[in-house]
Parts: sequence; structure tokens; C-alpha cells
Amino acid sequence: MYIRLDDFDVKYLTRPMDEDASLSLRVSEILSAVRECGDDAVKEYARVFDGSDLESLYATEEEFEEASKLVSPELKRALGEAKENITRFHSAQMIDEGKVEVTEGVVCWRKNVPINKVGLYVPGGSAPLFSTVLMLAIPASIAGCREIILATPAKGGKVAPEILYAAKISGVTKVLKAGGAHAIAALAYGTRSVPKCDKIFGPGNRFVTEAKKLVSTTCAIDMLAGPSEVLVAIDSTSDVSFAAADLLSQAEHGKDSQVILLIMAEDKRKAEAIHAEVESAIEEELGRIGRHEYILPSLSHSHAFFVSSEEEMAHIINEYAPEHLIISTKDPETVLEKVENAGSVFLGRYTPESAGDYASGTNHTLPTSGWARSSAGVSLDSFIKKMTVQKITKAGLESLSDTITTMARKEGLDAHAYAVSVRVGK
Repeated sequence: MYIRLDDFDVKYLTRPMDEDASLSLRVSEILSAVRECGDDAVKEYARVFDGSDLESLYATEEEFEEASKLVSPELKRALGEAKENITRFHSAQMIDEGKVEVTEGVVCWRKNVPINKVGLYVPGGSAPLFSTVLMLAIPASIAGCREIILATPAKGGKVAPEILYAAKISGVTKVLKAGGAHAIAALAYGTRSVPKCDKIFGPGNRFVTEAKKLVSTTCAIDMLAGPSEVLVAIDSTSDVSFAAADLLSQAEHGKDSQVILLIMAEDKRKAEAIHAEVESAIEEELGRIGRHEYILPSLSHSHAFFVSSEEEMAHIINEYAPEHLIISTKDPETVLEKVENAGSVFLGRYTPESAGDYASGTNHTLPTSGWARSSAGVSLDSFIKKMTVQKITKAGLESLSDTITTMARKEGLDAHAYAVSVRVGK
């Protein structure tokens, strides 16, 4: 058995955690070294962790040209189509904030202002995530960020060509050839070569996540991303091979990833039969794919539950607040109406989570570990500050003056009241 069918208990919704009390101390030491020694510390850590002997911290134009030659025409075509869809979806989020006359002579509105300098972190280890380059750099570019600095590991001094090519077509300003906590430190604190960024985005391992947490008092961050996760909701009309594939595609992210399966059926016996079919499909598909060293540990701390109604299904979904939610039931829209907590939702049997990861247009940088209860994933808004503006005429201030001065004096702030009365008096 790969995913155990359990009677529902909220304890099963706990994410797997790998506690390491010394992690924070080790990351703090790296951050301090970069803050004190700047470029020299970044280069030294790049040598220790990535085997890179860097003359320059940034990828050169020659490296970009070489990367373009190494990327296959098939991948270039795929990246181009993905870029178009991501651009189209995120461009539609650019809303002109209308002016509102809240009362005669008092006009208020919001002005969209792009964040000036953003740092984008992209993992580049065993599986260089060039798709994440598109997901972060494209909305940053659409928003109008002036500097878009991408940091990624350079094993042996070389950045994965796919990452460099994706950066080139997505509007990245510079590619910093460093990963890990030392790259986050450089983006947060600034060095001689690396400008101090206003906000840092992107996923990473636990060192990167801890570094983002520690620098968040100095530099804004998008979110603290934990292990990837998916909840798949099915019923007797669902294709079990599709469900099995969705579960495996998420489990292959890492040993600490988690998948949850909800089976809606008329009774427990029917749910057990569907569960057996899913298990059989998983067995069959495991014979065709690799990465078992990640998939099997992930499945070992994953769970399946029987539910008898859409209400019960929605209750468990909202309790878990999954990063990815796949609803592949007979009527997924009615389930969606009851869902309040999820990072990104995939409706129907022909909407795999893989589509959102790569090319459908939505963003794949999403809240994990239950943060979907209060947070959204990365969007165009993540790269924009919304500045409120107001303009008041003399008549408008006169009509508000009694309200303002009464409230100000009751709070004991006479100078606030005077700032109004002095204008009205003139």
C-alpha cells in the first residue's frame, strides 16, 4: 500500500517536518559573513558549496549566448508558448485604480507603483527550475520593476543554460551566479556588486527558506515556502489513472512532499474499492517513471480519506489549505463554491497540476504549509505597491472639518484639528 486509507482525523493533515535546531545558527553565520565581507564572502561560499571559482559574480553576455546555443529548439518553442500564456494572464491583472469622490470635493484613489529592485531566487540543483524563472521574472517585468536580479547556483561556475535562456527572454536584468543562504544575504543586504533589493521572491531548500525568514526584518519577502503539496479530490466518476498520475507528479518533488487523496463515495466499501484502483494505478505508473527515491518517502507520510458529501470534502480541503488543489469530481464547480483555502485550484479531469506548473498561465509560486488560509500565491500585485492618493477642494474640507476636528480633539491631538481649522479659517 502506497497511500493509506484512514478514517479522517485532523492529525493526519500535519505536514512532515525535519526539525534541525542548529539550522538557524548555521544560516545566521552565513548571513553575518556576507553582511560583513560582501562579495568576498559570496565568492567563498560559492567555492565551498558549488565548486565555483568566480571572477565575476554575474553571468556574462558570452554565457548567455552560449546558453542560447545549448538550449534545444523544442525547449525554446515550449518556453516561448509558456511565456505568452503567463504574460497574458498576468497582464490582465494590471487594473487601473479608479478615482472615487467619497463626498463632494473629496477625491481618493490608489496609484500603482512597481517595486524598484527585486531579487528572484531560482533553485538550480539536481533539477534546475527554469519554469520558476518565467513565473517570477515575467510579472516583475510587466509590473515595471527597474532591476530584476536573479540568483541561482552555478555548479562549477556554470549556470544551467535553460535558466540563462529563460532569464534572457523574461526580462531579467542580471543573473547572480550564487545560490543558498549566501545569495539571499547578498540580495537582502547588498554588496559592492549586488544592489540591496527591496523584496526577495522564490522557493529554495531549508537553508534558503531559513535565510529568507531571518532577513525578512531587513528586506521584504514573498513567502516562506515549505515542501510542495497537493490534495486530489475524486469520486466514482473520476479516472483513477489521472488521479494516480497527479499524486505521483507532486510526490516526486521531494521526500518531504505530501499528497492527500479525498474519495467521495456512497459508503466506505465503495471508497475502499476506488482506493484499491488508485493504488493499482500508482503501482503500474511507478513501473514507468523514475525518481522513486523521492516518491516513495513522500507517499509514506501521505493519506487518503473517505468522504460522503461535497460539504465534508470541502471541510477537509479548508482544514488542510493545500498549495495545489485538484477537484476531479462529477461537478467540480459546486465543490469549488465551498472552497475557501487553497493556493491554486485545478478543475476537471483534463486539468493536471502540471499545467499550472509550466504553461497554462497561472503562477506556480504558491503558499504551502497551510498558509493558503491567509495568503495568496505570487501575482502581479506581489511586485506592485498600491499608494493611496487624495485631493480635497476647499469646499470639500469645509464639509469634513467638523468631523475631523471633533475626532482629533477627542483623541487629544489638537494639532491635527488645527491643521484643518487653519485652512478653513482662511
